[in-house]
Amino acid sequence: MEAGNPTGFFTFITMNKNIECIIFDVNETLLDLSPLKNSINSALGKGAAEVWFSQLLHYSLVESITGTYHDFSEIALAVLKMNVQKAGLDLSESDLQDILSPISKLKAYPDVEKGLDQLKKAGYRIIAFSNGKPSVLNEQLKFAGLTTCFDQILNVDEIKKYKPHPDAYKYALRKTNSKAESSMMVAAHGWDIAGAQRAGLKTAFIERPGKFIFPLAEKPTITTDSIVVIARELSNIK
Repeated sequence: MEAGNPTGFFTFITMNKNIECIIFDVNETLLDLSPLKNSINSALGKGAAEVWFSQLLHYSLVESITGTYHDFSEIALAVLKMNVQKAGLDLSESDLQDILSPISKLKAYPDVEKGLDQLKKAGYRIIAFSNGKPSVLNEQLKFAGLTTCFDQILNVDEIKKYKPHPDAYKYALRKTNSKAESSMMVAAHGWDIAGAQRAGLKTAFIERPGKFIFPLAEKPTITTDSIVVIARELSNIK
């Protein structure tokens, strides 16, 4: 079956029956970033949002590798400033904050709430784990109506190393009192899937628009375009 099947398509590579904890990335996995991307593109031009997001990830990894730490919102603003300079624009600090303001007002994808509810009812521990600034993360989940879906909401602020650094996943496992072999990372980013795999977790790749698996990484445990499909398949083997 091809990607884009409205019922959700899935591919099993291996599947253990001992999964207990399911850890979800937030931005683009659960929440649709379109309003933020549209805001950035409107200010800087077509395609600017993709460049900005790639650089945001790039510089967050620079922070982790070099042993420094600024929260994700600080890096996001700094990278936006770089792109504004490149475009030759003269924007105030207030203008920049306005461009990034949609980050806290993102809607969940249609499959999210139902899928999370089904997983929770099936007895799995459901965790949100984001690179995002703690206060922004909490605002996002509250706006999207997802706060009560999770047993724990985690971010990298305490560990001060961004996903996909191995220490970030080890931190999430430690905070949830979970083992890698009984945990699954769900994400729409190939880099997040690769990082979780290499930290020993099972993985589920969510095929959000424009997102692809990193070809040099092992294939995810599950590939699908719907969290509802993950819930159905995991519930069948639990």
